[in-house]
Amino acid sequence: MPLDAPEGSVASRVALLNARYRHHGATAVLERGLKDADLGRVALVSSFGAESVVLLHLVSVIAPETPVLFIDTRMLFPETLDYQRELAEKLNLCDIRTIRANPARVAFDDPDGTLHQFNADACCHIRKVEPLERALAGFDGWITGRKRYQGSTRQTVDFFEAEGETRVKVNPLAHWGREDLEDYIVNNRLPRHPLVAKGYPSIGCAPCTSPVRPGEDPRAGRWRGQGKTECGIHFIDGKAVRTAKDNAA
Repeated sequence: MPLDAPEGSVASRVALLNARYRHHGATAVLERGLKDADLGRVALVSSFGAESVVLLHLVSVIAPETPVLFIDTRMLFPETLDYQRELAEKLNLCDIRTIRANPARVAFDDPDGTLHQFNADACCHIRKVEPLERALAGFDGWITGRKRYQGSTRQTVDFFEAEGETRVKVNPLAHWGREDLEDYIVNNRLPRHPLVAKGYPSIGCAPCTSPVRPGEDPRAGRWRGQGKTECGIHFIDGKAVRTAKDNAA
């Protein structure tokens, strides 16, 4: 039975949820949290990237009816599209909703497909932020794969975050480390994104993703050299995440 719309502000519900599940693990956050009236209707947003298979598998086992929103920017690696089809079949994901940018909007703002070269934020906004916002309009929250170990801007990620006064963001894997992910993938015999073996620990659009050298931050290959760390779909307390470099500018 679908959950009713939750009562109270997003901030108050996030505080309640974090207190309620503070000592729980990823499985319990999903299993119990997705039935919690303070969370409401939720979708999983997945890039089908380097580590996406862990969360997709958990959701497919615990709450297989959960809608999965896949943002196809039409600038993804061919390997990502192949991987998405592979996982959909292997994990029996029956409600994958592929979302894309408005073609007229792209034609007007990026007619030659070069916007990412001089304004990556605008490119992300058109191809990711706007389509996702439309797709999430009917949900009270969404599940992400954000984890603390992924970089300096994510070191304080909690299980639940407020996305302004719009909806709740759920991060079941917030406290997982790279070793936890590796063990889970191996133990459950899950297929890996083919680009991981080629040095891509974090995978986004092809023009803005490069391999990561040993010792670098796992997300160093995203928008390399641009001082940009997030695509714009992730906010904390309703504010876009900024790096120290951004704040100093």
